[in-house]
Amino acid sequence: MLNEERRRKILELVERDGRVMVKDLGRRFSTSLITIRKDLKHLHQKGLIQRAHGGALPVDAAALRDPTLHEKERLHRSEKLRIAEAAARLVRPGQVIILDSGTTTMAVARATRDVPNLTVITNAVNIAAELAGTRVEVILTGGALRKNSFSLVGPLAEDSLRHVSADLLFLAVDGFDVRYGLTTPNQLEARVNRAMMESAKTTVVVCDSSKFGRRSLSLIAPASAVHQAITDRNISSKDLRTLREAGVRVALT
Repeated sequence: MLNEERRRKILELVERDGRVMVKDLGRRFSTSLITIRKDLKHLHQKGLIQRAHGGALPVDAAALRDPTLHEKERLHRSEKLRIAEAAARLVRPGQVIILDSGTTTMAVARATRDVPNLTVITNAVNIAAELAGTRVEVILTGGALRKNSFSLVGPLAEDSLRHVSADLLFLAVDGFDVRYGLTTPNQLEARVNRAMMESAKTTVVVCDSSKFGRRSLSLIAPASAVHQAITDRNISSKDLRTLREAGVRVALT
């Protein structure tokens, strides 16, 4: 295969799948990883793709791969409120829940603030501040502050989560490709999210339907690790069917 033909096919894969990995491309085109990296470098220099760790992303996806919390707050507000109300109905008095950072989980925090004897564990500084002064007991992980998301990440955050046990984790994600898994733009955030999943008896993904079919940079976990998903009714019938086939309970708002 000529270089230009292979590069054109790589670009088609990036645009179709939203992400490509060097090792997968090497197997697909039966060529060396060095050659694939040269291809990606060439496409990146021409402004056709954005290089990422171990692979590449579309230019538009790369530009939005780590938006600020303020930017996220403007998107899909009504859907997030309905999702948060449905999530709150799962919470019982006296339970311990984990909330990761995100605008949907912030809505969940507001919806659960009056649950009696509730304990919330979170790595989100803004969620802890939102619940301060309420009847909720708040446990904030340590860690280094990510300015874009107001979340705490790193070894301190991960270690603190390994020493707690929770009934429910409400996890907001940036991408949910049903066949690939849950993703987030930041690798440190992904590690903290995995630690949260290990500490919780039940993992509930809370995300609007725009997150389905999207892949962000860092894999958190496969879809099979999720117990339940709460989303809006705009989710595609294909994604809904695949979720249920994977054993994930789905609530539509």
